[in-house]
Amino acid sequence: MLSQRSHYVPFCHEKQKSIVDFPAAVSPPSTAVVYDQHGPPDTVTRVTEIPPVKITENDVCVRMLAAPINPADINRIEGVYPVRPQVPTIGGWEGVGEVHSFGSAVKTLSHGDLVIHSAYIPGTWQTYVVEDQSLWHKIDKSTPIEYAATCSVNPLSALRMLEDFVALKPGDTIVQNGATSIVGQCVIQLARVRGIHSINIIRDKPGSDEVKEKLMKLGADLVFTESELDVKSIKSLLDDIPEPRLGLNCIGGNAATLVIKLLRQGGTMVTYGGMSKKPITISTSSFIFKDVSLRGFWLQEKNLDQAQYRCSIDYLLALARAGRLKYEMELVPFNDFHTALEKAMGKQGSRKKQVLKF
Repeated sequence: MLSQRSHYVPFCHEKQKSIVDFPAAVSPPSTAVVYDQHGPPDTVTRVTEIPPVKITENDVCVRMLAAPINPADINRIEGVYPVRPQVPTIGGWEGVGEVHSFGSAVKTLSHGDLVIHSAYIPGTWQTYVVEDQSLWHKIDKSTPIEYAATCSVNPLSALRMLEDFVALKPGDTIVQNGATSIVGQCVIQLARVRGIHSINIIRDKPGSDEVKEKLMKLGADLVFTESELDVKSIKSLLDDIPEPRLGLNCIGGNAATLVIKLLRQGGTMVTYGGMSKKPITISTSSFIFKDVSLRGFWLQEKNLDQAQYRCSIDYLLALARAGRLKYEMELVPFNDFHTALEKAMGKQGSRKKQVLKF
């Protein structure tokens, strides 16, 4: 039987119960997005009620405020993600909420505190979540909820890739494809904060000049379409910017090849996605004469300890509050879940990141 511990919650258009409506030892009933089998997300998901659960002495009951629909969430529902929760289960792996009630042994959190998960646990697409106090991380109340809800996947991935593979220093350069993605936008801004140059590759499509302008405003040094890099002397395009020490690839195919070509001697390319579904092709000479390294990154397998995780999150959210880390999102009422899901699946064209607001 599903419970708020395995992840469920109520519609935002319903009147929320106040703390005094329920005994402290029991959570309020919850409304959640559930799927009983893997398959097309728009057909296998349903919204249902979840009964109250007992709150033990170390538990914290959190009223969810916002949670995004990430591509990985869709892949998990489809059953194609490497880690698949046992079904039936509740969707969502990221989100923010406020403390509603807690057990007698909880001393570090108070009613109304803003919190996010400090571990990757499924079930954020619900109105109330009950978990052990160790799994919640208190954040600054002035943080905009859409950034609090989305900081622990895409921005954290960008930060960890910039820090964990190459010891970058001010004046160094990185190159990336997929620069318009949220990870890509975060990479640009985090690099700028650290005095690191960024070279960015985007797809050839109408409106590329506007895209370039947008990325330059975020702090990009150079932005090229793939076709603009289809030249014999690719590095002649870099002006006075040093050759990149680190490359980031989320596309594969030709876009990955371009990243490799731009890398300096001994450079490293990190792959964290493969949106083109095309293989990465690298020449023998890139290995022999350039000593290029190819690495992979999957945030869920990073196994960050809680101290490192919390420090990273606090750093990212401080930048967001200061306006130095930003990306476009669309807040959608929870009762419009299936509309938001269609947008997130690309069924209504290119859309901003969909964030459910409870």
